[in-house]
Amino acid sequence: MGFSRQLLQNHLQSGIRYTDLPTSLHIFENVPSTNQTLWDLLKQGADKNSVVIATQQTAGRGQWGREWISPTGGLYLSVGIVPTLKASDSYQLTLASAWGIAEGLRQCGISVGIKWPNDLVLQSRKLGGILTETKIHNGKIIQAVIGVGINWANSVPNTGINLQSWQLSQSTQAIYCLEMLTSTVLFGIKSGIDCLCQEGISVLLSRYLDLLTNIGDQVYINNLLGTVVGVTSQGKLHVSFDVYDPNQIKIPEIYVEPGTISLGYSKSSVLF
Repeated sequence: MGFSRQLLQNHLQSGIRYTDLPTSLHIFENVPSTNQTLWDLLKQGADKNSVVIATQQTAGRGQWGREWISPTGGLYLSVGIVPTLKASDSYQLTLASAWGIAEGLRQCGISVGIKWPNDLVLQSRKLGGILTETKIHNGKIIQAVIGVGINWANSVPNTGINLQSWQLSQSTQAIYCLEMLTSTVLFGIKSGIDCLCQEGISVLLSRYLDLLTNIGDQVYINNLLGTVVGVTSQGKLHVSFDVYDPNQIKIPEIYVEPGTISLGYSKSSVLF
């Protein structure tokens, strides 16, 4: 499946924030990983705000070293940014990107939500995901790479959904090509990062929580049933308990690190 640089640039130029978007575009049909390709380009002196785009990955990776199946027909891209953030706040880049992309798609009439911590969901199925990687020096982020995978026209598992098929089922075509989807995602990432940098994490987190699909989910942690009530600015899942210990003392709420539990794609309970 070919990818048109010119068509992408046309869509980017139609955006009101075109001049603020990265201008160094590296487009491939096939790469092992867009994130790794971008890191390699950065080592070779590429612009720190470069973008790598591919329609297939042969060794894609998700969060915590998991394999990301990346067949032809999907969108796989990585964006380089140089944020002014402490290393401890690196997960805010994922929150910002997830919100920005979801909001951008929603403005196109596509009812995308966010599943904690980094998945984009549509009709309770996975539409895409985000992988943020950083280079740290003296406790600060000196380079970040934000990787995004979106199901466009590729095959997906039962828990997944691709955007092209969903639009056909809805008799709508707000996004009519892969290049338009790419520009929407790039604008979304920029919008999310701008919100984080200009309005602060409190505003961003409020907007992220508005689109979070997991509020109210019940989870088992250490054999205790808790309820998801939010997410912290560091990306931790906020879980409260309506149970008491043998001394009738209420079990305290906890904050769960990303990668510690998997919420899955249903409202069923999960194990710690």
